[in-house]
Amino acid sequence: MRTISGYILTNVLGWKIKGEFPDVKKSITIFAPHTAHIDALYGKLGITEMGIKYTFLSKKELFFFPMNIVMKKFGSIAVRGVKNKNAIYQVVDLLNNADELHIVISPEGRIKRAPEWNKGFYHMAVKAMVPIVVAYLDYEKKEVGIKGVIYELEDYTKVIRQINLMYKDVTGKEHQNFSLSSVN
Repeated sequence: MRTISGYILTNVLGWKIKGEFPDVKKSITIFAPHTAHIDALYGKLGITEMGIKYTFLSKKELFFFPMNIVMKKFGSIAVRGVKNKNAIYQVVDLLNNADELHIVISPEGRIKRAPEWNKGFYHMAVKAMVPIVVAYLDYEKKEVGIKGVIYELEDYTKVIRQINLMYKDVTGKEHQNFSLSSVN
């Protein structure tokens, strides 16, 4: 049964939803590319249609009055530099204390070009012992969906290579601002 979010995304905005969300109870779900502010809306509509319990991570600078009310209604929590709270441990605690939860995060960390992605998403997944779900937005194809799941997290370089392969043909809204993470 299609949700209102799915109807808006597909029938009103003309996007397609590709892939199924995996049958996992908890994950770090990375969403890329994130090259424009509107990406959050398409991502929210797509994730909502997939019917999972999620929380978006957003930079703390977006949580000022009255925007903080909108962000909380959007399903977002503030991270990075929150006094006395490291975002990695904050997320691990959220996941450990939930029966079902998917933390959605943009690994690029910003809408500007980021040749080196923030490694926080990887550390969150490792410390919480949950898989990384790779979700995407492709403006050229007008698709939002799931590319795959990464369960083996022992080697950061190997994980980034897998992620880069999944995103290699994906086009962001501001395509010049999307870059795959460098592999060190």
